[in-house]
Amino acid sequence: MKSSSLLAARLLRSSALGLSIAIAATAVPAFAQDAAPQDEATDDSGDAPIVVTAQGRSQLLSDVPVAISAVSAETLQNSGANDIRQLNQVAPSLLVSSTGSEANGSARIRGIGTVGDNPGLESSVPVFIDGVYRSRSGIGLNELGEIDRVEVQRGPQGTLGGRNSSAGLISIYSKKPSFEFGATGEVTYGNYDYWRLGGSVTGPITDTIAARLDGVWVKRDGFYKDTTNNTDVNDRDRYFLRGQLLFEPTDALSIRLIADYTYRNEKCCAATYIDNSVNPYIGNLNNPGVPADDMTNNITQVLIDLGQPAGAFNQGYSRNISVSPGRSFAGKTKDYGFSGQIDWDLGGATLTSITGYREYRSGQAGDLDYGAVDILYRAPSDDAYRQFHTFTQELRLQGEAFDGKLDWLVGGFYANEKLTVRDNLRFGSEYGKFAACRLVTGSTLVPLYDPTSANCISPAGQFALTNNLLPLPPGVGGLILAGVNNLASISDKGSIDDVYRQNDRNWALFTHNIFHITDKLDFTFGVRYTNDRKKFNASFTNDNTACVANQALFEPLLGTPLAATAAGILGLSCQGNSTSELDGVSINDKRSEDEWTGTAILSYKPVDDLMLYASFSRGYKAGGFNLDRSALKNPVILGANPSSSFAAVGGAQALVGNLQFDPELVNSYEVGAKYSTGPFGVGLTLFRSDFKNFQLNTFNGSVFIVQTVNGCSADLNGGDRDQSKFPGAPNYNPGAAASGACNPDDVSWGVRTEGFELEASLVPARSFRMTAGLTYANTKYRSNLVGNKSGAPLDQALRLLPGNNLSNAPELVATGSITWTPELGGSGLTGLVYIDGRMTSDYNTGSDLFPQKAQDGYAIFNARVGLRGPDEKWGVELWAQNMFNKKYAQVAFNSPFQEGATSTTAAFADPQYPGGRQIFSQFLAEPRTYGVTLRGKF
Repeated sequence: MKSSSLLAARLLRSSALGLSIAIAATAVPAFAQDAAPQDEATDDSGDAPIVVTAQGRSQLLSDVPVAISAVSAETLQNSGANDIRQLNQVAPSLLVSSTGSEANGSARIRGIGTVGDNPGLESSVPVFIDGVYRSRSGIGLNELGEIDRVEVQRGPQGTLGGRNSSAGLISIYSKKPSFEFGATGEVTYGNYDYWRLGGSVTGPITDTIAARLDGVWVKRDGFYKDTTNNTDVNDRDRYFLRGQLLFEPTDALSIRLIADYTYRNEKCCAATYIDNSVNPYIGNLNNPGVPADDMTNNITQVLIDLGQPAGAFNQGYSRNISVSPGRSFAGKTKDYGFSGQIDWDLGGATLTSITGYREYRSGQAGDLDYGAVDILYRAPSDDAYRQFHTFTQELRLQGEAFDGKLDWLVGGFYANEKLTVRDNLRFGSEYGKFAACRLVTGSTLVPLYDPTSANCISPAGQFALTNNLLPLPPGVGGLILAGVNNLASISDKGSIDDVYRQNDRNWALFTHNIFHITDKLDFTFGVRYTNDRKKFNASFTNDNTACVANQALFEPLLGTPLAATAAGILGLSCQGNSTSELDGVSINDKRSEDEWTGTAILSYKPVDDLMLYASFSRGYKAGGFNLDRSALKNPVILGANPSSSFAAVGGAQALVGNLQFDPELVNSYEVGAKYSTGPFGVGLTLFRSDFKNFQLNTFNGSVFIVQTVNGCSADLNGGDRDQSKFPGAPNYNPGAAASGACNPDDVSWGVRTEGFELEASLVPARSFRMTAGLTYANTKYRSNLVGNKSGAPLDQALRLLPGNNLSNAPELVATGSITWTPELGGSGLTGLVYIDGRMTSDYNTGSDLFPQKAQDGYAIFNARVGLRGPDEKWGVELWAQNMFNKKYAQVAFNSPFQEGATSTTAAFADPQYPGGRQIFSQFLAEPRTYGVTLRGKF
């Protein structure tokens, strides 16, 4: 930081861009010293050195003793990367995916990342663009414009500026304005009627001011076909603009101002049912049958009876989707802001100030049952969205001391983030009938099943229930019929306008110092203190009165022999705490935390071309609030004091603490070597990272579960792997809900990732370049797991986690690329031949690790060939991505609410069917795309 007076966050805020520019501009003449090191672009055309800023100063990549990949503009262009998702092809330790909403796509490094679409969870791998923190990594799925380079830092980043991260970070650097006039343009056309127009212009305004303008427009048909509503889904319709000014009044001062705006009006994100041709562990799950037996599933039959096309359960990788009439996946996103960076050489030190203000707003409708039966949806609305308003300010002062023996850096960071989520999630028009049919076909009432009846009970069955003709206690039949009628009445009910607000104020002080012990031996030491404070409030509006009506009927029965029947009706009536009991209710809470993080690195260069290093780092990801009312409590609470209503447990405010989760902490160790001779470079890193309070977000088919997973050093004797749902399974334990607790003194790390990374590049000739990367990451849960730092039992839905690999964490990933740009005759023409590939071993895409969500290993290849004019003034390129049309799933998940009858035998139970008769859906990866690009520049 600039001085000790900036310790207070209030003063950090006052160092905003306008004041910084004013002070710098008035003081320019006094400090006309050598210019501060500027960011330099990488160059893939030959053996030019690669310069990165991973340690807060410009350094050669080969001299930086950390695990980092630097991707140049040329590589990004050749690979067809327009957003961070396509970095997967060139960074083997990175995996970027998007699922239910592109607003919160997930990035993972070494198998570690934030799971799910809950904006209350911060990113394990944050994205920075031109030094400015973006609130969630999914924001990086926007168009990026003209890029200079991308740096992917692996392992926890807990020292330097910006927000802390527990797994790594992605830094994107756009091209700066130039004092030489230039312009570029490109036109791309591809299959799916894909159009992309991009252009830039840059040049001087005066001798000291240069400007740059970049723009991109993209339009494309969707990859999925919704025949019901005659539209396509997962399309592209977006544009991006960025303007910059660069002011360099002297060699000592540089001021860069950036403003950008992105708009997207697209339909996302559809899914299809998984069948046994995609995953053999589906087995007989999709076989319809009522009553269900050892070979059939009643829920599949119910869906078909209510209008779901039977072919949807046997369509493999077909992209024809099932959507309810009138439901939509429409979404609109606006992302805009400005930033300013000042680099000022004060003579003995260099001051850097980065100020940013961002606004991000994304609304996303969806047919969230992903089927033709109208069970669950979000309607398109200007009043339903997630929105971030984020102000950030970073200050760094860096210099040398003791005749260059010490390269020191001190700084501070402040962020104020205001998050608003407005939600209109509602049960669909057919939810009540579907739920009633599910209840009837999954219980002893199955002989009464009649899908043509409004409550799925035949007229004869209704007569029998009303007149005590069934073997039930007197009056119970009429009570059950009343409850089923209430349940069946739920049609287009739920949230009207739930509002969640969170204000996060984060400030930090840090220092990062490199001690040159000898000409060959360096010691790097950094430490950071972070204070994070969050304030939360929420208000609910809900019109599901059927929940309250059934609570009045059945809550008194939860402590009787009829508890199972009562719980079944109540659970379906009040799914996710969607109840009019919360209508008009507000809750609030706050939390604060302080953490020390840092790094220590010892690096040694026995010869100029070789560096060896060993490091320790401690990282941190802030705790927070689960922005989901379903986490307040279970809809039905059994045990000593059974209940269902909020009133019975003291009201919603009394339960608000259940929304909190703890900060994620990581200790990481690395040993590495880097060898670089210019034409040839190779790097090897061995790593191990241990995570405590690993923040896990899991959808169990009804609600999202957030737990902070830890390990237990004592043996839990299988208490974290048992379950109380399937009596016929070998791990059945009627007391499983309370088993698997750990003494808090024995709680320790719960997740470990360890392995090695190998990266190499070879430039045998100026026109030929080869790169290769290999990552082995054994990213596993500990063998004995608990659900939080106090040692509470792990949720039963997560019972497959102990001792297994994390989701989306393949053990082995290999990448490679070849670029050949031969000269064609003596006219200045050159060719382009480029191919890259990524090969991935098997992994599971579901955070609960159910075998139905497993993904076999696969390989993806991209290619580009072209002809370019003298000095690359023009070019024509043919390209293909996923050129062999590999079909695979990004993520598989429990189809919402679509679980059949609970098995009492070994059929449809653990170990093959941990979800019982739950059926599954999948978000498919993009198919093969191909096209032609025309480029020009002058």
